[in-house]
Amino acid sequence: MNPPRLPELIDIGKGALGRLVAYCARRSRGSRLRLVADRRTWKAMGERLEAELRAASLRTRSTIFDEPYLAADERSVLALLVDDQVEEGLYLAVGSGTITDIVRFVCHRTRRDFVSVATAPSVDAYSSVVAPIIVDGMKRTVGAAAPIAIFAEPELLARAPRPMIAAGFGDMVCKFSAVADWRLGALLWGESLDEAIARRSVAAARGCVEAAADIGAARSGGVERLMAALVESGLCMALAGHSKPASGAEHQYSHFWEMRLLREGRPPILHGLKVGIGTLETAGLWDAVRGMSAEDAEERLRSASLPRRTEEEALVRTAFGADAAEVLAGQERFLGMGEAEFESLKSRIAASWAEIRELASSVPSRAETERLLALAGCPTQAGELGLGAEEVAAALAAAHYLRDRFTVRKLARLLGLAP
Repeated sequence: MNPPRLPELIDIGKGALGRLVAYCARRSRGSRLRLVADRRTWKAMGERLEAELRAASLRTRSTIFDEPYLAADERSVLALLVDDQVEEGLYLAVGSGTITDIVRFVCHRTRRDFVSVATAPSVDAYSSVVAPIIVDGMKRTVGAAAPIAIFAEPELLARAPRPMIAAGFGDMVCKFSAVADWRLGALLWGESLDEAIARRSVAAARGCVEAAADIGAARSGGVERLMAALVESGLCMALAGHSKPASGAEHQYSHFWEMRLLREGRPPILHGLKVGIGTLETAGLWDAVRGMSAEDAEERLRSASLPRRTEEEALVRTAFGADAAEVLAGQERFLGMGEAEFESLKSRIAASWAEIRELASSVPSRAETERLLALAGCPTQAGELGLGAEEVAAALAAAHYLRDRFTVRKLARLLGLAP
């Protein structure tokens, strides 16, 4: 596999936007620059950036999405593709997660370079080489381009809406659980693991946790640490070639809620805020695993029964509706287990229980996770996001079927800790 193309420059610091103009002058090579923003990020940064680029005699053209709730979906991607012009050589994605994902997908398909100009420290996808694109209401992770450079000015990031800053923290505090899930999948499900990348991801999360109070207060120093950690998380995913260094069971919950909101035509909820709520749920499962003795685990495994395929498929159809067939197609390995394979899996769990508890010990407790989320200004109750008890229960029951991964949620299913 060819190594991913990573950003050649990451500039997070005071005066970054001034240096961005000089960088564009060097990299555009006389071609026209294309700025892409939505109406909010245009007011926050795009308008000023366009003026500074033109003052430097750089030709620019701008696409400004006007939707109240912009999504990285087939409609927005097509709109940008149709608006593409041959003389445009370098794109500037002025925004956060959604704008960046739209631009990275289009630039990958048109073989353009792009620069990420961050307007909020809200997601860890700035440096990613994949993009989650919504097609027919189903979220699909597809190959995309990493930016050739990332520019972010902490003082400007600190002016972002507080929920967006909180969302960035929610997308980072989950890494302890996500990496534990990755290691669990390697231990029990034969998934590949790069331990060096796993350690990098956890280190980035730890740096955010140390700055939780400053992040919650939107202080420039805390926001700078958050942005650096988010970029580092994206680099970890790019180097691994997948999202496992940053995304586990907690992201499955978030994706489940996002898909439901889309199907029902409801306003979106910031990704990282949903992830934060999901992280509380996974932290509770890890708490239960950490407190379980080997004898108790063996007793629970002895009484565990092979998942009944017809019942599980009915659950998925109820939970995912029209998307159920695609979800089920990715779960053939789990739902297609025979008795011998199931017994082998249970034996591996029992034999690895000391290691599993060690993984659980690497994850902050639910109480500590809730404290950190509150300190950083994140919601700690699903109801604060407008998610009802039924929607939470549905995610806890079925979201683990979104990807073929063996996370703590599937482990909890076999141990009788969850349905």
